[in-house]
Amino acid sequence: MSAAKFQIFSILALAASALVGAAAPCRAQAKPNSSQIRTADLNNEIRDFLAREVSAHVADIKTLNPPPDRVVGALTTGEFSWGTFMRALAAYSAFADTRTVAGRDVVPMIAQMAPIELRQGGKAWAQLYAALALRSFGSDLNHNELWQSLSPAEKKEWQVLLDPSRFYDAKTRKVINLPENYLGVAARIAAIDFQLGVITDRKYADDLLDRAAQQFTRGALFADDALPTGRYDRYSNEYARAIYDAAAALGRADIMKALAPSLRAQMRLWWDLLSPDGYGYSWGRSLGAISYMDTLEIAAFAAEHLEFRPASLPQLAAAYYAAWRWLRHDFNEERHLLTVFAFGQGDYSYITKEREWQQTTTFFAKVINAHEEFMNVLAKEDVVEFDAQPTLANVARFVYFRDETGRKFGVWVVRQGDFHFALPFVTGPHAATSDYEPAPHGLPGFAVPVENIYPCFVPFLELEDGRTIAAADGADEIHPSADGLSVTAIWNRWVVPGAKAGETVEPGFQTEVTWSLAGGKNLFRTEVITASRAVTIRRLWMAVPTKADHIETYLTDGRRADQLTSAHVTLEARVLSSDWPLQISAFATGDEPLGRGDRGPIPLNLILETTHEVTLQPNSTKKWEIELTSIAEPHL
Repeated sequence: MSAAKFQIFSILALAASALVGAAAPCRAQAKPNSSQIRTADLNNEIRDFLAREVSAHVADIKTLNPPPDRVVGALTTGEFSWGTFMRALAAYSAFADTRTVAGRDVVPMIAQMAPIELRQGGKAWAQLYAALALRSFGSDLNHNELWQSLSPAEKKEWQVLLDPSRFYDAKTRKVINLPENYLGVAARIAAIDFQLGVITDRKYADDLLDRAAQQFTRGALFADDALPTGRYDRYSNEYARAIYDAAAALGRADIMKALAPSLRAQMRLWWDLLSPDGYGYSWGRSLGAISYMDTLEIAAFAAEHLEFRPASLPQLAAAYYAAWRWLRHDFNEERHLLTVFAFGQGDYSYITKEREWQQTTTFFAKVINAHEEFMNVLAKEDVVEFDAQPTLANVARFVYFRDETGRKFGVWVVRQGDFHFALPFVTGPHAATSDYEPAPHGLPGFAVPVENIYPCFVPFLELEDGRTIAAADGADEIHPSADGLSVTAIWNRWVVPGAKAGETVEPGFQTEVTWSLAGGKNLFRTEVITASRAVTIRRLWMAVPTKADHIETYLTDGRRADQLTSAHVTLEARVLSSDWPLQISAFATGDEPLGRGDRGPIPLNLILETTHEVTLQPNSTKKWEIELTSIAEPHL
């Protein structure tokens, strides 16, 4: 077999490499490690970290009247920033069994933070964090140091802040202009309020909980965060855990029982989605560092509730440790902050510069609450050491989120050694949002830009009337194979990228797409478009966004292959066949929106597009097939 090698786009690739090398910070990547981790050592490490870092933040707050615009150099003016720190500081006080941090009494500090949130219009998470902060000092307000320190006027301010009606309308039984998961937030606030005696109306708390649990009590295993559009992501797991906690606080065994099937299914899915470095959900909103924090909280919850464990306790500890290691390496000790806005780091639009401090203090609070619970279970079950990384079995299965009349939603989960990805059929905040497209999210070497309307391994088609459409946001039909090694989806109803979620159009043709596995490292995407009437497609284009900083093109027996290489992964793309001529090119993204991924830069994109119009005749078909090969090299 003869092969000719062409190194094209060399200047482009070198420029991308230089740009990334010059500006990108060191990102933590978990390395294979067969050594055992001692539980006591991990406990000491996390306790030392928290003591040092929480103290650094407290020490930098000179006054709360007025509150500083910055702490450790980061803006504090973003949504629920002070509520988040209030929660972290109160949790740390209970965790470390001390009222004194950095020489300051934390009780009067926390007391002043609720009025700050109230003045800034704090609601939802700010309210939940205030409730958690208050409960950290005891559920009996007559002996609660924080509550007893408040004046009558201050108690009234706290009561206003703790009122769920700030974002929950009891008459309509809906949260106000917020996603469905906020019902879980409201239920937790009401449950804690009732525990504390801040509210005494048991019927109100029960009714709110019943409403929050409605998707699950009606039989759903997963929660749609924007009913009925099919927005399924990490919030489904968090939502179920929130309702379970609220039900436990109110003694609602009926709700806890109703949630059990969901929690078992969701924990199993989370474990199948998990990467060796502790990363969980690889699609949707609030990823990056938050997905590692999820692992800490989910591992602690599963450890506490034996019936929901998707793996053994030592394996959960390994996942917990791997996630902690990533977060620890991501943390900038000089700035005392997570690297939320590093070069190439993508964040959803609501994560603004004003919320940089809030993201780090969220990290503190999540670690504190997860760690104490998790360490207690490890001690109880005598787990004194565990592996540095979880042992993750191969998996190939399709999980339906909703399989009813109408649009179908679900995710294809694959792990074959290092070849691991999740391909979701779900809807995002807008039609064809990058993070929610049916693309192999998490595949080594492949990464989508955060919150973009962009054809990530999903072609966009420009029609003769000027509309652009995409086969995304669920599907009309989904047919997984019995062995889990392939899945076929059909779209008669397409979406207009960037349009309102849930809206579809019927362009007069359907597409049938099959994704299939071969050889443990190859993913094939075969698409057949069939027209019911004459249609002209002005342009079809698709991107393969990658973590590569170098590209080489090969011709083997006349067939082209583009090899995109980064430090430890090679992703190779090949068009195996196409009924229309294609032009293939690449471009370097830099620190622009298309170059920002959930876990760091996306330096190079491979672009495939038609060279001229494509005409579809009635009952005719057009087909093309692409192969992606991902080879993860061993870490040194």
